[in-house]
Amino acid sequence: MNTGSDESGEVTTAGGGADGGADGERALGSRAPHFIKARRALHVSWQVGVFVVGLAVVAAGVVMLPLPGPGWLVIFGGMAIWATEFVWAQLVLRWTKRKVTEAAQRALDPKVRRRNIILTTVGLVIVAVLVGVYLWKFGLVMPWNITE
Repeated sequence: MNTGSDESGEVTTAGGGADGGADGERALGSRAPHFIKARRALHVSWQVGVFVVGLAVVAAGVVMLPLPGPGWLVIFGGMAIWATEFVWAQLVLRWTKRKVTEAAQRALDPKVRRRNIILTTVGLVIVAVLVGVYLWKFGLVMPWNITE
């Protein structure tokens, strides 16, 4: 965690360099304004504020998971808030972005798309058959009104 200590101002990336990485990723570390990072007490206060706001957003996302709302999107938004200040959140966000990109590339693979289309079609046929059997046996009656 970057607490604004008196160490050198060089910030390293996951790639090891201080230039922002070979693949265009931003440098790890605090993105607080320079005048805030220059004063330790102000920087710690800034970090506490960022943590509290991020925690509130993540908590709201967790609440939205069982309730209506974009739960995962809000959770990742809270992680992005934390990533403006904390290296651990930046690393988690980078890992998540990398995994989402890999999954998107796999989903675009023609073999995987063909398999997904076949599985979806088979699932829809099974559901249609079950609905047909239900309608044949009971007619257009809601399940809670069946008297058998």
